[in-house]
Amino acid sequence: MAVSRSAEGWTITSSGRLGAPLDVVGRRLQVRYTADWRPLAFSFDGTVRGQTQTVHTVVDGTTARSDIVVAGETTQKIDTIADDTLLKIRENLGECTRCKLHSTRHKIVFGDGNPRAELVFVGEGPGADEDAQGLPFVGRAGKLLTQMIEAMGLQRKDVYICNVVKCRPPENRQPEEDEVSTCSPFLLRQIDAIAPKVIVCLGAVAAKTLLQTNRGISQFRGEWLEFRGRKLLATYHPAYLLRNPPAKSEVWKDLQKVMAVLGLEVKKGKSA
Repeated sequence: MAVSRSAEGWTITSSGRLGAPLDVVGRRLQVRYTADWRPLAFSFDGTVRGQTQTVHTVVDGTTARSDIVVAGETTQKIDTIADDTLLKIRENLGECTRCKLHSTRHKIVFGDGNPRAELVFVGEGPGADEDAQGLPFVGRAGKLLTQMIEAMGLQRKDVYICNVVKCRPPENRQPEEDEVSTCSPFLLRQIDAIAPKVIVCLGAVAAKTLLQTNRGISQFRGEWLEFRGRKLLATYHPAYLLRNPPAKSEVWKDLQKVMAVLGLEVKKGKSA
């Protein structure tokens, strides 16, 4: 989202994951939007500049919170659902038909792993093997990811693995913008419900979706960034490593940074 100010007041342009229309009247802010997983509607008054406003509203018996921060030319909006769980999110997702990907999928690939994991891996979307089994990262790229996780001294059951979109794009193409905007709210709820210490984005689609950026992944790969108050690091997708094996050494350096934050011992010479 981008914020600008004119003689008439504030103007907010929303290009975020919810496609949220936001209206500004003078220096009072009103917010009305529909989240993909359930409708939300609320408004509030409050001086916007340099302030953080918190709104509580009840939707289907669930409290939703939106924190809106406006300072200078930037805005951040964080939407959460109180006491959310992976089970609730999966139930809300249902047998999803919200975008066109449902018409060609075999199985929804929701995610897999420890619901209280300190480390979450986020990929792009399911491939053919994942679509057949309903589990993330079980093909060739998944086997390499498993090796990467084990090289860190962990098992797959210790981490959580999911994707930006839950259904396989045809011919393994990249998810389209409308598909990402439709499905990503469920990913954000998953991350909030798990509350990991570290998020690792595998590839450009995951990184660009969470960071809301168009920058190429090579410009920030291996750098610590922040996402909703959590540490985020982007690295190359395992499928890319299968095509470009020399890049494995760079990814191993990235994973060692993650290990340091998680307090895992780095053993010399051990890598995927």
